[in-house]
Amino acid sequence: MMPRFCPIFAAALAALSVPALAQVPAPPRANSVAVAGPGYADLADLILAAPVIADATVRSTVTLKGADAAGVAPGHTRLYVEADVAALVRGAGGLPPRIGYLLDAAPDASGRMPKYKKARVLIFARPVAATPGQVQLVAPDAQLAWSPEADQRVRRIARELVAPDAPPTITGINNAFHVPGALPGEGETQLFLSTGNGAPVSLSVLRRPGEQTRWAVALSEIVDEAAAPPAPDTLLWYRLACSLPPRLPEHAIASLSADDAAVAAEDYAFVLASLGRCGRTRSAG
Repeated sequence: MMPRFCPIFAAALAALSVPALAQVPAPPRANSVAVAGPGYADLADLILAAPVIADATVRSTVTLKGADAAGVAPGHTRLYVEADVAALVRGAGGLPPRIGYLLDAAPDASGRMPKYKKARVLIFARPVAATPGQVQLVAPDAQLAWSPEADQRVRRIARELVAPDAPPTITGINNAFHVPGALPGEGETQLFLSTGNGAPVSLSVLRRPGEQTRWAVALSEIVDEAAAPPAPDTLLWYRLACSLPPRLPEHAIASLSADDAAVAAEDYAFVLASLGRCGRTRSAG
């Protein structure tokens, strides 16, 4: 016998278009102690994808079967979740006090399905068109266990993304130049990046004999003498560490001599090593 609110299921199912969950980590059990949670890059990916971010408490879950659970990855269970919204972190159109959404849940390490009822969660979602109160998670893992630390990190990243001086999306490297200095081993490399909105972003690497190699990033046409590398776990760090290619593209160094191109490539590798790994553990899409 279908639940009395099956039209809601139908609307939610029609909106569901998430990838398979085979490699998505199991959500934490509702009564488990919160762990460190996703890193900066994973959180930023979710926040960028989600027009709606809410702090909510799960009121109820209903297990869906048969046609309502079509496409669920092996070993997973599709749930229809109703949750009470406590706070809206992001969402220009607002949300009603109670929302519903679909969640494909994976078993925990012991093979048991999570118990979500009364769990406080952060959800990253988009509204379902023409269906008030229904949202669609932006990814299979877009429901996270709430904790004060997770809430603070999500809000901080969300503020960074909408700040007037937020760094743009990095889409590639336009050109690289290297100017040797007067002394052996001395020189400066400049890398001019392409961005999603056309805003200028450049990297400069300075080598001087007897000194540590230094690099900096500039978000304007002029490289400030006080410019420095971005601090880890900031939006500028994320834009660079998670977007820069693993090596200089050939077109960026096509106009350089072989020696200058080799130094530019070495300096670029130094920048990547200084930034460190992006740390993304999930698909950004």
